[in-house]
Amino acid sequence: MSDIFLTGANGFIGSHIVEKLINAGHRCRGLVRKTSDLSFIEKFDIELVYGDLSDVELLKKYIGNSEIVIHIAALASDWGPYKLFYETNVIGTQNIAKVAADCKVKRFVDISTTAMYGFGNLELDENSPYKDTIFHYTETKRLAEEWLRDYSKSTTMEITYIKPGNVYGTRDRIFMENYCKAIIEGKVGYIDGGKKLTCPTYVENLADAVVKACFEPKANGEAFIITDGLDISWRDFTEKLADELKVKRPNFSIPFFVGYSIGFIWEMLYMLLNIKTAPLITRYRISNGGSNYTFKIDKAKSILDWEPAIPLDEAIKRTVIWYYGSRKKEV
Repeated sequence: MSDIFLTGANGFIGSHIVEKLINAGHRCRGLVRKTSDLSFIEKFDIELVYGDLSDVELLKKYIGNSEIVIHIAALASDWGPYKLFYETNVIGTQNIAKVAADCKVKRFVDISTTAMYGFGNLELDENSPYKDTIFHYTETKRLAEEWLRDYSKSTTMEITYIKPGNVYGTRDRIFMENYCKAIIEGKVGYIDGGKKLTCPTYVENLADAVVKACFEPKANGEAFIITDGLDISWRDFTEKLADELKVKRPNFSIPFFVGYSIGFIWEMLYMLLNIKTAPLITRYRISNGGSNYTFKIDKAKSILDWEPAIPLDEAIKRTVIWYYGSRKKEV
């Protein structure tokens, strides 16, 4: 069994990866902030390290003899100042990768995003070019990966890149919790009728792929796109979710150019008024929901010997059970 160090261990994605690793008998150490909500991992036998990616000395102390580092922590948002995205996603990645290499870590697994390829594409694969975007999150994740690829030339540490699609599922307090609530309250609308294709990625399927990427020898230096491999529209996905929630299906829709224009205006107003919270509508959200956005997963199937084991209907069922269960705990 291996000693594994994880950043972002307490989060939505990180907690599922931790659960898979511990259930497989691995020893895990997780970097968390002192203010972090630890409810997702409190039942797991994981050693917690309190700090952040800027504390290089702390990282050196606790990465220690770890064989594998899984870097999950990131500022994954569609709103915020570029400086904060750069410090977290680029400098943070540089710090953890350099320390891991100095500590003789065997493999570094970087969790990135398919959003670097841009929106408005069908069936791209790992050889497709990245697209410059206006979004701070995607740009800084791209810069972090480009730096990692260059850094890999000067280190013997193995580096593997995981690029998930639109991740959803249990413990998702950012997208899925808010989306379910909005569907129930009748506040969800489609872009261009919800006809554009999306790339749902159930979090447990993603966690399975990440664990395989930790140990597969042929994964060294490789990037893997991870989605559930579905060709499904936003309308079909949302209607399945609404049916499982047992509420009315959404019907409202606006054209893409209207939604994008509204997002632009709201963003400008929020910046002008220095409002820190994200607008209800942003150009990122409209671009994601109103553009075709699908990928091939053949490479992960072939090299990692991975398949998305949990089908869509079961994934949605598990997600809704978690959602209603989390609501009861708050009452």
